[in-house]
Amino acid sequence: RYNLPDKSQRLWPQVPAALNWEEREFHNRLDLAQWLVDPRHPLTARVAVNRLWQQIFGRGLVETSDNFGSQGTPPSHPELLDWLAAELIAQQWSIEHIQRMILTSATYRQSSAASAEKLVRDPHNRWLARGPKRRLTAFELRDQALAVAGLLVEQVGGPSVKPYMPPKIWSSISNNKYQQDEGDKLFRRSLYTYWRRTIPPPTMVNFNAAAREVCVVRNEITNTPLQALTLMNNKTFVEAARNLAQRMLQQGGAHPAAQIEWGFRRVLTRSPTVDEHRLLVEAFADFRAEYAEHAPAARQLLGIGQSPRDASLPLTTHAAMTMTASLILNLDEAITTE
Repeated sequence: RYNLPDKSQRLWPQVPAALNWEEREFHNRLDLAQWLVDPRHPLTARVAVNRLWQQIFGRGLVETSDNFGSQGTPPSHPELLDWLAAELIAQQWSIEHIQRMILTSATYRQSSAASAEKLVRDPHNRWLARGPKRRLTAFELRDQALAVAGLLVEQVGGPSVKPYMPPKIWSSISNNKYQQDEGDKLFRRSLYTYWRRTIPPPTMVNFNAAAREVCVVRNEITNTPLQALTLMNNKTFVEAARNLAQRMLQQGGAHPAAQIEWGFRRVLTRSPTVDEHRLLVEAFADFRAEYAEHAPAARQLLGIGQSPRDASLPLTTHAAMTMTASLILNLDEAITTE
């Protein structure tokens, strides 16, 4: 309680009367937190499940996920939003429970393919007649590449890490120098990447990650040539392709055709079609012929990144399979959810 000067109205910690919570006194932030998750206060749960829906489908049930006020967009499925919010509260705010429900639902498991008529009638899939299709986020793209390559460190918790970045990235605005980490720290999940607010990781920004100068809950998705160049040439993605190729050569069988099919299944979780397989096998043969004539180029390619290379693998074959693995990692199906 606060004692104000005489002839002034004495004020007590409380929420606005419009929120209809006059029976509770608010003294600190714990009171506010308890009020936010009180079962009689559904707004927090609605906002939470809407952001989960947006994360999975690319668009929230309330499209303006950053604005649930009178200026926001009405929910496309209000009953579903309320039911999910009630379920979240009933399950003790278990995010995992809600995610599992959505991901195993018939709505999510639909094919993303759509007829011309559906694309005209519902171009943004607001009415959920088909499954979601969206490009993976910057974090998902990096983590997926590291995971299929066998490089991802799945340790949970710990301090932030500093993976590959341009060595003089901080020099333009300060005297601080970016000190890159070594070893396993280079391959921690993107969640743990050190983030300097004024100079965010450029790879993340290329794929529309928020700069974190202000709070952002809904990112715009773009499709630019710089993104393709990043996926094909960034050190992390080239190193991931090299390690995926190494696994293809070691675990995929004795013949290049079988090795390519193994890598394709590893990335896309399905077998390639006859045409896809033929094109990749032909590409591998072309790459191998090219690197057979340019051994220094093959050596340079396989020297990218700090993870060790299996020196027993033929240089030319490994380089050619690295480029083939890069092709697979850059397929539209590999960088989007279908």
